[in-house]
Amino acid sequence: MAAPLSRRDLEFLLYEWLDVEKLTSRERYREHSRETFDAVLELSEDIATKCFAPANKTGDQNEPYVGDDGKVVLPDEISSGINEFLKAGLAAGSFDESLGGMQLPTVVNRASSAWFQAANAAMSSYTFLTVGNANLLAEYGTPEQIDTWVRPMVEGRFFGTMCLSEPQAGSSLADITTKAEPADDGSYRITGTKMWISAGDHELGENIVHLVLAKAPGGGPGVKGISLFIVPKYLADGTRNDVALVGLNHKMGNRATTNTLLNFGDGTFAPADAPGAVGYLVGEEHRGLSYMFHMMNEARIGVGFLATSLGYAGYQASVEYAKVRTQGRPVDQKDPTSKPIPIIEHADVKRMLLAQKSYVEGALALGLYCSKLVDEQTTSTGDEHERAGLLLDVLTPIAKSWPSQWCLEANSLAIQVHGGYGYTKEFDVEQYYRDNRLNPIHEGTHGIHGLDLLGRKVIMRGGAGLALLAETIGATIDRAIGASEATGNVTGASEATGNEATAEYAADLRRAVDLLVTTTGQVWSAEDPAVSLANATAYLEATGHIVLAWLWLDQLLAVGGAQGDFYDGKRAAAQYFFRYELPKTGPQLALLAALDRTTLDAAPAWF
Repeated sequence: MAAPLSRRDLEFLLYEWLDVEKLTSRERYREHSRETFDAVLELSEDIATKCFAPANKTGDQNEPYVGDDGKVVLPDEISSGINEFLKAGLAAGSFDESLGGMQLPTVVNRASSAWFQAANAAMSSYTFLTVGNANLLAEYGTPEQIDTWVRPMVEGRFFGTMCLSEPQAGSSLADITTKAEPADDGSYRITGTKMWISAGDHELGENIVHLVLAKAPGGGPGVKGISLFIVPKYLADGTRNDVALVGLNHKMGNRATTNTLLNFGDGTFAPADAPGAVGYLVGEEHRGLSYMFHMMNEARIGVGFLATSLGYAGYQASVEYAKVRTQGRPVDQKDPTSKPIPIIEHADVKRMLLAQKSYVEGALALGLYCSKLVDEQTTSTGDEHERAGLLLDVLTPIAKSWPSQWCLEANSLAIQVHGGYGYTKEFDVEQYYRDNRLNPIHEGTHGIHGLDLLGRKVIMRGGAGLALLAETIGATIDRAIGASEATGNVTGASEATGNEATAEYAADLRRAVDLLVTTTGQVWSAEDPAVSLANATAYLEATGHIVLAWLWLDQLLAVGGAQGDFYDGKRAAAQYFFRYELPKTGPQLALLAALDRTTLDAAPAWF
């Protein structure tokens, strides 16, 4: 069975491309070294492959259910695997040492997490949500809240969730109806219903800490009236809080992650004279959504990693299959008695594998790049801090949505490589596809992130977001052209060809970036937001492809003239992306520049 990730690719991205060892010169990471980073990654690979991967099919085929005692039942392998993860202290990876954490760089911690996401997406979600919950409270909680709720999550005793959506509201958080009424003791009483809450109920730990968006009195309509509350399943004294599991949602994928409908304050676990679930305000009233964005943005990048990891696992499986499956003969071979060849020798299979490789390795580069921006923002001040934060803001909707779309396509291609076997439960790729299909919806749809990118991020601060992105990509283009000119007379055919190709890619990318900047101005020249944003999803896709082309070009600069199959594979994947994928952005940007109204003008009665 193929490893779900490539350790060699992770090493290249972390050390040869991003040079994460340099982070150890910063005060926060001074106690670390490549040796400590490698130790964490090796431990993660070991636990992921031995404890998470074997339970992947088990969890998929044995969905959670509610037992006669009202408790959620999960396969034993889920609990035992997560316990191994927690015993190793990996949940504490990026937390401060003062909280019992390892204080790892975010980029290394994300690489560690990717092993678990690739090995078993559903199992990884329990700890993924807990870490995000604890990070938010570590940032905005009071010292008492941190001691009561964050430390047990870092220790692995408590788990956490985020409770945003409601049955009638979905992604429109302005329309939530969950209410919070102040109580005499300084807490609040929460009443309402939350839907699609991943990991919302289970028996994996001692407690579940829900972060709940609700409306407190005086906040007014819309999102400005939303506050954020800690609503634990059990109060600090062990009393059951009035949080009730109404039912489990059964999804097409990620089946081993409980997905719940929860009632808060319906009287199931509260006395009649004290209705409502007990909640504790985080920060100030009516600023809840701004606090929740801390977890949401972290989760968006995390969902991008989840999509990437599933795409990567499918790619690894299809490469392994293509090397051993024999079928057909070369197109120029006319002898029907000759032996069939491995399908990896067929040009169209190579096309599908190159497409997968360019998507998943490019997406992994994107996620790790964004994670390093988090480290740079966390450990810097002044201009460096501002630049890292602004670039991260622009890239976050892409880091979530691009892998969710294109690594899902990688999973589709992995099924195709397997042929008829790809559709069967005996092979993993059909489950990878089902698991990954959730990610275009998790943490906001493509449409929502398209609106965010075009409607906010690229025009923020008078267009500073787009300008910084173009400037950053331009610096890579300049380096690529400079490297080509400096080595124009090298000896060695393969190195010379590589430099010529890199210069060609740089020129193509510069044209695409210039067109993106021009088109953005044309889109907003309509002076009608409905028209400007009508094709925001096309803008998101085009910008995402340009960003991924940039990251492939940047990887090529790290490859340089290095020789060997690994580096030749990088060159081939980059070539595929520049020749097959980047040209797709031209028609998309032309559509945007034309201010096309096809979707805007379509009347509901026409459907």
